[in-house]
Amino acid sequence: MNIVSQAGGRVQPTGTPLPNWSQPPLPPRTSMSGRYCRVEPMDERFAADLFAANQLDREGLNWTYLPYGPFATEEDYRRWLRDACFGGDPLFHVIVDPATNTAVGVASYLRIDPKAGSIEVGHINFSPLLQRTPAATEAMYLMMRRAFELGYRRYEWKCDALNAPSRAAAQRLGFSYEGTFRQATVYKGRNRDTAWYAAIDAEWPALRRAFETWLAPDNFDSKGRQLTRLSDLTAPILVARG
Repeated sequence: MNIVSQAGGRVQPTGTPLPNWSQPPLPPRTSMSGRYCRVEPMDERFAADLFAANQLDREGLNWTYLPYGPFATEEDYRRWLRDACFGGDPLFHVIVDPATNTAVGVASYLRIDPKAGSIEVGHINFSPLLQRTPAATEAMYLMMRRAFELGYRRYEWKCDALNAPSRAAAQRLGFSYEGTFRQATVYKGRNRDTAWYAAIDAEWPALRRAFETWLAPDNFDSKGRQLTRLSDLTAPILVARG
């Protein structure tokens, strides 16, 4: 906060000046590579892999809180990809298992606002092949890293307030709770209250250390079990929970 004296002696608080901040560029359509996964721009060549991976979700639970899906056929899925996934915002990405070169999940940047330095991650749909793996966490780390390294000040996560797994995932990944917008939207014929989470650039150095500590090979035993939980590393960074 910056205190400014106005004419007539009136004092008003204003936001912190940002003399060295400049508007970041739009995210590029280029791959991001890690130890456990690659995050690549969406391409229709991944459609068959993604549809097959999504079919492993027999009960269709991954689609409950997304505004689209499930898709009965691969052609239906391809049609949705063509209609929704090749624009600039949302900017869809595919998570690829480098061991098999198979696409196993989807995530996107959206509500990209360079003037405000704000960008959101969403449209997250991790198939059973990706869920609860180091690759799933690394994909989120790579996308967060790109956003902050490009110069964005704010990285957002929003979800249906009833989506408890998403809310827990946001906080595990270092996003602080900022409140719930009541009756924020309507999708699939039902109301959605939206829970808001965000991480900011001042928190990024600590978040980066937390991710890199967790992702390090020596954080996993011979059976691939984590030794230190990521939530234990990110908990001190959170400014609010909810």
